[in-house]
Amino acid sequence: MPKTTLRKTLRSKGHRTLIDILVKSRKQAGLTQRDLAARLKRPHSFIGRIEAGERRVDVIEFIEITRIMGLEPDHLFAKLLE
Repeated sequence: MPKTTLRKTLRSKGHRTLIDILVKSRKQAGLTQRDLAARLKRPHSFIGRIEAGERRVDVIEFIEITRIMGLEPDHLFAKLLE
């Protein structure tokens, strides 16, 4: 089987789309970055770095973040796939 190299996604269009969806959803939920970070029991820089595109979000974090915002992860994931 040939080796497959995954390309870096931190600055990709897909990553930026994910961040845009998370930021818009956070704002629609009426949460600041500090509010969301506090509910996640993380420093506010955790959310700041994600929203600035400096940090990737893994699947487990994505699920946790969306549920803290009162949303279902599959709903937001579907938006990403559009």
